[in-house]
Amino acid sequence: MRQPWRVAVVGGGIAGLAAAVRLRDRAPAGTEITVYEQSGVLGGKLRTGELAGQPVEFGAESFLMRDPTGAESAAVALARRLGLAEKIVHPTVGQAALVIDGGLRPIPGGTLVGVPGDLDRVATVARPAADADTDGGRPLVGPDADVSVGALVRSRFGNEVVERLVDPMLGGVYAGRADDLSLVTTMPALARTARVEHTLVGAVRAAQAAAPRAPGAPVFGTLAGGLSTLIEAAVTASGATVRRDAAVRELTPTGTGWRLTVGPTRDPELVDVDAVVLAVPARPAARLLAGPAPAVAAGVGALDYASVALVTMALPQPRLPELSGFLVPSTEGLLIKAATFFTTKWGHLRRPDGLALVRASVGRYGEEAHLQRPDADLAATVHRELSAVLGTPLPAPVDGHVQRWGGALPQYAPGHADRLAAARTALRAAHPTVVLAGAGYDGVGIPVCVRSGETAAEEIITALGGSAR
Repeated sequence: MRQPWRVAVVGGGIAGLAAAVRLRDRAPAGTEITVYEQSGVLGGKLRTGELAGQPVEFGAESFLMRDPTGAESAAVALARRLGLAEKIVHPTVGQAALVIDGGLRPIPGGTLVGVPGDLDRVATVARPAADADTDGGRPLVGPDADVSVGALVRSRFGNEVVERLVDPMLGGVYAGRADDLSLVTTMPALARTARVEHTLVGAVRAAQAAAPRAPGAPVFGTLAGGLSTLIEAAVTASGATVRRDAAVRELTPTGTGWRLTVGPTRDPELVDVDAVVLAVPARPAARLLAGPAPAVAAGVGALDYASVALVTMALPQPRLPELSGFLVPSTEGLLIKAATFFTTKWGHLRRPDGLALVRASVGRYGEEAHLQRPDADLAATVHRELSAVLGTPLPAPVDGHVQRWGGALPQYAPGHADRLAAARTALRAAHPTVVLAGAGYDGVGIPVCVRSGETAAEEIITALGGSAR
């Protein structure tokens, strides 16, 4: 193996940059790391912009502080590694609401992504099916099975719990529907306990007990100054060469490594490297793997994605409830599926002049036609629907922004984890110096993507025969 190693990271989102940082920390000294990003902007779905003179997130808004075991999440650990721990801030208002019958009702506590562990606590928003969650003498889910979240919850709690609680909660994260999303991938803690417990209430309670949270401990965090500071710090710490506007169009094995074809068809650049971290969505990854690993490409490329638009408005002194925001069940017939009151939720964003930043999310899987509307039409519809939900006309915005994220959110169908494991096993056997990382494989959320990138980096180090520093 030549020295120094040359590693390409394809994709400049948080997974790819976390991989680059981990490579710099643990690969042999002198390792050459190059990040290829086909757009002109790093960070993927982490993008801090500016509205009405202050920073605001146009993509992901926050990260979980703890992982499922209760330990510090990978996002917090990365922030600490990058010297940003002191910039972590937490919501000052945590209570959110659901839109039910056109009005706002507080989201009941004690649920796991909307799945209740106490049926009495959700009676204000949904009527659980009577006596359906009975002990049948066997676990809810077989040892190797995966089901949709909606199918499991409907069979135990009925339609209203799915439609008014679980569906809007999952829709806020994935822009998908509970009836289509994998239990194992989207709710792994519940999937584990459902393989043991005989009732869904018991499974929820067991999952909650397995990851206890100290009273008053914050669930979410973000960075003062915006999440783009995490991206900037990761680039600096990685010491990587960053190539923006550099699309990797082909990946070819060379016998000793890989040849990347970069840039336009008419004038391509050929780059030889020892290993590759593919930190791009499933379909671009599948295109790159189609030549060297066609069976893997077919399995990976089957994953579908949802598109969303985020409409942010700066409103002069609106009358807003003391809520972090609200979620909208699809049964309400609204275009918006969620809203966040940024300057209420995050105390560090509040302004003395009373200007409020409000963001609404638009777009559900299978309803992409709604996103074809012009920006002005989307913004006007969001403004009108927000006013209707709040029961009071909102003032005209003094500034606004529409951020479209095409193909942004993976739709993990049941069986996703098994399909991915098979693809990774085959790729590892045939081409161990190419590793997949990112939301398309391991789940959404900043901590999961960070961990995915770091794990990919460790696999590359092992595959190249090196020892971590």
